[in-house]
Amino acid sequence: MANFKETIADVEAFVFDVDGVMTDGGIIPLPDGDFIRKYYAKDGYAIAYAVRRGYRICIISGGFGHTLELRLKKLGIEYAYLGCMDKRQAIHDFARRAGVDLAKTIYMGDDIPDLECMREVGIPVAPADACSEVLEASVFVSEYCGGKGAVRDIIEQVLRVRGDWALDSRGVISADSTEAASR
Repeated sequence: MANFKETIADVEAFVFDVDGVMTDGGIIPLPDGDFIRKYYAKDGYAIAYAVRRGYRICIISGGFGHTLELRLKKLGIEYAYLGCMDKRQAIHDFARRAGVDLAKTIYMGDDIPDLECMREVGIPVAPADACSEVLEASVFVSEYCGGKGAVRDIIEQVLRVRGDWALDSRGVISADSTEAASR
């Protein structure tokens, strides 16, 4: 069996849950039915960077809301299944649409609804504060908690192994668009 670094060298795609993975799991409901979530900027940078480098990233979440949709759009995420009650079906739809091999896909989840997807991929991973069942199902557990760097951790590890990390210094908004906005 390959070690973890050898396994992640073949990664084609990343799939993430939102609440408890991209966030710390806390939500503030708004009167209009949307939610306020707190995101970790370094996770967002890593996602946007991976998208720019050509990695396919998918979000599968029972969570929903206009602010979440805006966040994902800003990060450049093309594949998102929000308000999703059948995550297993969603991951197979993503694999078909994006043309990825689930054996070469990372899924990061934190709670019971993520277990089915974790069983479908070759590389199930979790943030440090995931529930015990998810930790047991994972081949790698980040030292970081959800919403506090776990997403950055796994993306950075994969991109470093593949020689794709830190090849440029652009953030979520490219330098070109920043220059154009300042004119």
